[in-house]
Amino acid sequence: MTEPLPRGLHPVAPGDLATVVTHLELRARPAPRPAPSLPLALRPVPSPASDWYRALFRRVGEDWLWQSRLAMEDGDLRAVLDDPAVAVFALDHEGREAGLLELDFREAPDAELAFFGVVPALQGTGAARWLMNEALRLAFERPLRRLRLHTCTLDHPRALDFYRRTGFRPVAQEVEVLRDPRHAGVLARNAAPHVPMFG
Repeated sequence: MTEPLPRGLHPVAPGDLATVVTHLELRARPAPRPAPSLPLALRPVPSPASDWYRALFRRVGEDWLWQSRLAMEDGDLRAVLDDPAVAVFALDHEGREAGLLELDFREAPDAELAFFGVVPALQGTGAARWLMNEALRLAFERPLRRLRLHTCTLDHPRALDFYRRTGFRPVAQEVEVLRDPRHAGVLARNAAPHVPMFG
């Protein structure tokens, strides 16, 4: 186990970002929380095409600087998406793809809610609550010991509270320093304008 950072301020190199990552877990399926009645449907996408996956990943996560799957080599991404223990779903809203759910069962009996989100137009509508209810139903159809997820301070400002209200319990925190994907050319330089760029 690595040593924790000493207390105090720590410089971040130009072109990098620092974020606090919170790890959470859920040991049993909670009762579904109320969700509005919206024209939503969840569609499984087995072994999705890489271009399709990256486009939806970008639409959902660009405002929060999601970059991991955009920066992966094609072969590495295919190894994930083609794994039968990884389940990818598209959230459809009025005939358009408007959200992404990815459940990773590769470390059973533990599972990870690997990616979860809706496009900006659906934020604040209750669509994320509907999607979370579906995510928990699908995850706990299997004999899980725990469902894990992580969020960070680059994510939607209400994400951590949303997960805690769902029933997830914070279990650890880490500071992550990563290359700013806008500097690296993975995302456009005007992505996530609320997050300052340095360097």
